[in-house]
Amino acid sequence: MHKTTPFSRWRRLGLLALLGATASVPALAQKAGDKWPERPVRLVVNFAPGGAADVLARAITPTMSQVLGQSVVVDNKPGAGGNIGISETVRAPKDGYTLLLSSGGAITINPMIYSKLAFNPEKDLTPVAAVARVHVFLETNPAVPATNVADFIKHLKANPGKLSYGSPGQGSSPHLAGEMFKRMAGVDAVHAPYKGAGPALSDVLSGQLQFWFDPGPGLKQVEAGKLRLLAIGSPHRSPQYPNVPTLAESGLPGFDADTLFGIYAPTGTPESVIEAVRTAVAKALEQKNVNDVILTLGATPAPLSRKAFIDHHATERERFGELVKAIGLKVD
Repeated sequence: MHKTTPFSRWRRLGLLALLGATASVPALAQKAGDKWPERPVRLVVNFAPGGAADVLARAITPTMSQVLGQSVVVDNKPGAGGNIGISETVRAPKDGYTLLLSSGGAITINPMIYSKLAFNPEKDLTPVAAVARVHVFLETNPAVPATNVADFIKHLKANPGKLSYGSPGQGSSPHLAGEMFKRMAGVDAVHAPYKGAGPALSDVLSGQLQFWFDPGPGLKQVEAGKLRLLAIGSPHRSPQYPNVPTLAESGLPGFDADTLFGIYAPTGTPESVIEAVRTAVAKALEQKNVNDVILTLGATPAPLSRKAFIDHHATERERFGELVKAIGLKVD
């Protein structure tokens, strides 16, 4: 008699879930038009492999592929704070075959800080579907002599300008979290922008950087004892780390550096295609394995309505825009 292993049961459940997801394919195809998608869809990720955007994209694309009936292929285009990937997307034909997965900050903040953009992300891209609310976690290299936020602030004040922190790029939510932290704590530290969270994480692990605001990829290193987690930069504690205080609880009231990551399409993409993609993302966010990946990042799944996702951009622009003006952040 064939013995059913836990792995085979998990695989069977996964296949059943995907079969259930594909049940809506004919309806989606009819909505989007008989010819879409007739070839693979490219999902541009405007940050490097290993970062939050990349992890989220690779988590949702298998289900999206099943629902849409064509492969959805992740294509990393990092650099310039996400602008290279954005440019790649807005210049693509408005036919639904090129989409973007980005942080909301790259869409709303970049027009404020980059003076020579050849495009306007808020006008040239259409929000399609939110994927996750990404939180940032204040982490240090274990060599830093501090085990809590108060001691870390004291260490920074005793060493002005001598510690460095990394981010996925200028204007990214981890960068702005770092600037917010510096202003609210009254400390000085050097910002080192990278082309994604993955490269920044590598340098925090090596000790080349002393700390960073992690959008999630570094949490595995925290659990392995290779990084020290001091606090979360969100209004509320993380369900995954209930014993870790917020920065607001640690003497910086009102600290909030959360941002939404989601999928965008070039403005002018047919509404039928946008709706089909939105439905496919919603189906992906119903899958337990997808939610598990999001939670592993320390993030929260965000199955918002499309209107709520669109409206959130104004909130993010206002919240971070004040900080950008206050610190005079500009990139030529």
